[in-house]
Amino acid sequence: MLNEDVLTYIENLIPDRPQYIKQMEDFAVEHDVPIMEKTGIEVLLLLLSMQKPKKILEIGTAIGYSAIRMALKVPTTEIMTVELDDVRYQQANENIIQMGLQSRIHTLHGDALELSEEIRKNGPYDAIFIDATKAKYTKFFALYEPMLTENGIIYTDNVLFKGTVARDRSELKTRRQRTLVRKLDEYNHFLTTLTNYETTIIPVGDGIAVTKRK
Repeated sequence: MLNEDVLTYIENLIPDRPQYIKQMEDFAVEHDVPIMEKTGIEVLLLLLSMQKPKKILEIGTAIGYSAIRMALKVPTTEIMTVELDDVRYQQANENIIQMGLQSRIHTLHGDALELSEEIRKNGPYDAIFIDATKAKYTKFFALYEPMLTENGIIYTDNVLFKGTVARDRSELKTRRQRTLVRKLDEYNHFLTTLTNYETTIIPVGDGIAVTKRK
């Protein structure tokens, strides 16, 4: 992971975002909403701009920040995004409408593990972005990987979890933290040992795993 000085240096080089995007970033900080870190989202957007996916599935909408950023970066893409939390789902819809992207970003409300049939109707997907409940990452991957196109890519955020995956778990203060880190570690090993996929973990933001068929 980058040290604080290098991270600040890189963040200062990131071009200005539209005003409404910056307002969403400020809102996320003020209300403790988990959105992608600045360096992480920039890397994801660059990868997507090279891939040019026609359809993206996002697991974990939050307030719609990443879905909106992806839609703006790849103007030909269509996004299906799923959010469990009632309040964030409503906030996401408001933000998407405010940006005039409701014809390209389609939101679903509920548990992504229970909505596969509805999500399948809009597939297959050229890109799948997993950014929801970390303890369920392996289940999300197993459920939605079959909906990936032949040359599709699966992106997963937060796989390094502030670097805690590399720490001795006895140093973690709570049982919940230890369980979460264990499951993330298991997910990372799951990704990197798949026989039909190859995965690279990029140590930017909170860690992004990029997974593609061999």
